[in-house]
Amino acid sequence: MTVRGLFSSKASASAQPYGMPRIAVVGRGFSGMMTAIALMRTVMTPFHLQLFDPDSRVSGGQALASGHSSEILNSRVRDLSVSAGDPDDFNDWLCSNADFRAAVPAAIPGFLQIFVPKSIFSDYVYQRFSEALSSRRDITVQVSNEPVIGVSRSHGGRWLVKSAGATNPLFDTVILATGYGLGNRSESPVDQAVEPTAVRARRLVSRPHTVLLGSGLRVVDRLLQMRDSGYTGQITIISKHGFLPQSHTRISADPVFPSETMPTRLSEIVRFIRKACQDAEAEGQNWQSVMNGLRKHARSLWRSLPAHEKQQFNRHLRALYDSHRNRLPEALHLRLKRELAEGNTLLRRGEVIRQTPTGLVFKQAGQVGEETIYADQVLDCRCQAPDLGTPLMRSLIDGGLAGPDELGLGLAVTAIGELSANGRMTDGLFAIGPVGLGSLPDIDLVPEIVTQSYAAAESIASRFYPRCKAV
Repeated sequence: MTVRGLFSSKASASAQPYGMPRIAVVGRGFSGMMTAIALMRTVMTPFHLQLFDPDSRVSGGQALASGHSSEILNSRVRDLSVSAGDPDDFNDWLCSNADFRAAVPAAIPGFLQIFVPKSIFSDYVYQRFSEALSSRRDITVQVSNEPVIGVSRSHGGRWLVKSAGATNPLFDTVILATGYGLGNRSESPVDQAVEPTAVRARRLVSRPHTVLLGSGLRVVDRLLQMRDSGYTGQITIISKHGFLPQSHTRISADPVFPSETMPTRLSEIVRFIRKACQDAEAEGQNWQSVMNGLRKHARSLWRSLPAHEKQQFNRHLRALYDSHRNRLPEALHLRLKRELAEGNTLLRRGEVIRQTPTGLVFKQAGQVGEETIYADQVLDCRCQAPDLGTPLMRSLIDGGLAGPDELGLGLAVTAIGELSANGRMTDGLFAIGPVGLGSLPDIDLVPEIVTQSYAAAESIASRFYPRCKAV
């Protein structure tokens, strides 16, 4: 039986017991599955777990969205373990996979430094989920494919999860693991794969032409997939700020950071980091090491900034920061550079004014006038921000159970994922992963999601079974 087959069969056979703690996880992408793994490994009392997601597939979420099995993750194997306290777990799993060892013999005996396809990582996550589920005969798991449209407090103090179905069950704890808080087909946020939207036009030029909107990893993925599939036409990448992902080093860059006291103003912090990168390069290290070291300081820096400087960062610096933290494997970065150098792919900085049946109207950065760009198709590869206007999010905000972060990028959360409204924590209500990106820098990355999932699970375990130690 496949990993997904085991997941489906056991989940669908579960009952709905009310005599044990009941935990709801909204979303079955990476954030949701990681949360489920952490709960099953940490909460040692029997409990009922219900996983909500209107998508019947168990997807990797927007972060792992891919229609191509060869699409490569941008993080090394050493940074992708889902086991708390065991950073080598993914590497060990790969080493025990005979098919993978046969395909990648050069990395034997270990794979810590390599980059692997997203499909491989997904298989690893779901196998670890299945193993955790198989080892817990004292819990029940149920899958609901109905969209969640609201969460509210019941008269008895438990949480009412409202869905489009006939029943609206009660839970002791609700965990939002909706990735980027996207609205699904029924306008309910789920952590799902979102295919780039296409607008096809009649041919107005002799050579095929495709426009890709965005500048992050997804736009590079789509570009290289098209070339690998034999597309030889012109490709234009349109980016508001024009920053494409930078390159990883050949061997992982250990984090370094200056020991001097960090400045407190945003402009001074930027100069401080730039100088640190220049000094590292001059000393034979690399700027990637400094950026890796910066991650250890990111949250304290973010908390120290006043709201207006956070807004300045979001408007002017976030795209630059993302291009340096979300890096490409060196081989893929070289392919991207070659594409741009040969002229088959063009990067243009500016904004799309509107899409048309024949392409789009574009305003180039620094120019006053607008121009029409004709294209056979326009593919939107931008990573969507959390949508706080969906019914689920509105129910939480309007009910005083949660609040937007200072920038309105997502929901305000603590380090362990507790939701807060007006500075007060909402007991029993959590949000894991990218929906809290406005509160916690880098919470869209795998190591941070893993850490947060276990921290939330430990908090829940102490509530339900305080004398039991997590394993």
